Amino acid sequence: MKTFLVERDVEGISATDLHLLVAASQRQVTRMRDDGDLVHYLGSTFLPGDGLCYCLYQAKDEAVLFSLNQAARLPVTRIVPAVALAQG
Repeated sequence: MKTFLVERDVEGISATDLHLLVAASQRQVTRMRDDGDLVHYLGSTFLPGDGLCYCLYQAKDEAVLFSLNQAARLPVTRIVPAVALAQG
């Protein structure tokens, strides 16, 4: 599996709606995994001053994440390969 960053433009989103967005993503990951797709949600970072949310996933390819976001009706600006660095 590869790591990808999904960028979302969520300008003006409320804290409640942001949590709903993350929950919708997690629900869709569970559905897709139950259907046999290899996809993992690794976490998100929200930049309120920029109105952007960055979500990190592991998946086979970008198409899996495009499908995930389309099924969950989540906004996507772009999906790009990423390298997750360990915290320490």
